[in-house]
Amino acid sequence: MLDPTSDGGIRILRIRQDDPGLKFTDPRIFEYNGRGYLTTLSHLRLAWSTDGVRFTVEDKPTLLGTGDHESFGIEDCRVEFIDGRYWLTYTAVSEFGVGVGLISTTDWQSYTRHGIIFPPHNKDCALFPERVGGKYRAFQRPSGLGIGGNFIWISSSPDLLHWGGHQCLATTRAGQWDSERIGAGAAPILTDRGWLAIYHGADAKSRYCLGALLLDAKDPTRVLARSIDPIMEPVANYEQTGFFGNVVFTNGHLVDGDEVSIYYGASDSVICGAKASLAAILASLPAS
Repeated sequence: MLDPTSDGGIRILRIRQDDPGLKFTDPRIFEYNGRGYLTTLSHLRLAWSTDGVRFTVEDKPTLLGTGDHESFGIEDCRVEFIDGRYWLTYTAVSEFGVGVGLISTTDWQSYTRHGIIFPPHNKDCALFPERVGGKYRAFQRPSGLGIGGNFIWISSSPDLLHWGGHQCLATTRAGQWDSERIGAGAAPILTDRGWLAIYHGADAKSRYCLGALLLDAKDPTRVLARSIDPIMEPVANYEQTGFFGNVVFTNGHLVDGDEVSIYYGASDSVICGAKASLAAILASLPAS
């Protein structure tokens, strides 16, 4: 296993599969002698394209985890351009739990780290592209043991750094494709019917699909409509087979008129692209 050290280095520890201290039922995480670990240390890497299809990927990691709260890495980044800056919300992972960090940049060369904005256990944070009702808005997903679940929440802020006004926006639905957990994808898209938010949902077998929420344009805490069936399911071979199979999971998209290019991870192994019609997605939702 990879074990972060206090000086920012990494040591490799080898554990026998029959070691009584090892609990390993998920390829992504495991427990050893009561301490939780990831099977990988995640980082962020910059990629760019002139056509949105063919990408160049930076050879080395662009951003690595720093400090005690990112010792197991940073991952699941969402990016939004607000007030002349690019804002990166991401999952920060450490032995202390999973939280949401914030980084900003103007040139993709120098970065300002703003620290943890939502403490553990929290992830799947996506910023709205503009203020609504004079406030910045964000999706988040706090979760834990006991009462409650893995639900999408919405929050507000005066400055993108300090967040409050937390409200539960959508919950899981028993017996449906999003029965076990749900979380935000990228920033919502403002349409003539309201804010369209593409989100991920998983069932009890950890099969991840994509669906959509429609929120009121002036009050995004109001859900107007929600997908009954998924708008995207893992059907291709590379979406069904991989490091963690049967997964489609989006963190980003680009909108060009009615066309939305959805960028998504498949089976935690590859990054893919798909195109969809905003009108078609809206038409698939129950009448609001």
